[in-house]
Amino acid sequence: MTTETNITDLSSLEYIPYIDDDGQLPEYLQGKIGVYAIFNQEKILQFVGYSRDVYLSLRQHLVRQPQQCYWLKVQTIDRPNRTVLENIEKAWIAENSDIPPGNGELKEKWTQPIDAKAEMTVEEQTNYQNPIHDDLAQIKIIKNVARRVEAEILAALELRGLKTQLRFHPKLKEEGLLDLK
Repeated sequence: MTTETNITDLSSLEYIPYIDDDGQLPEYLQGKIGVYAIFNQEKILQFVGYSRDVYLSLRQHLVRQPQQCYWLKVQTIDRPNRTVLENIEKAWIAENSDIPPGNGELKEKWTQPIDAKAEMTVEEQTNYQNPIHDDLAQIKIIKNVARRVEAEILAALELRGLKTQLRFHPKLKEEGLLDLK
């Protein structure tokens, strides 16, 4: 834990595996307020963020960017303080010298629900745009695309050994969006 004035250098923090040997995410971060840095397999910084519940945020990032979430570093604080969290985030990004992709051009992919519509196959797009389909038929097509994308994400994470149960918000699938519940 840190106080308002103590910002730990990112380079001095230990790497934590995103998924441990038991296939779990770092559960000790549940309910913890803090700043986290996410690294890819080669330990290249991909994203720096802060949260009132680091664990929940890490889960979201893992499903949004499964191929980029292999290592992390975390600094927690006792009480929520946006200024402190933002200062740590800025210091870590500055220490990195380059803006991580998730804090720059790819920010939406890290921070917003997955848009499954962008993953539609040509056949799915053709069916969706077919004028004989009413709104209900289009919703069904979108939900099926979302389910397919969800299955692909879960399969990729299972291959990495993830055992933690992940549940996507069912109502968002009707809009073609995927986000954890």
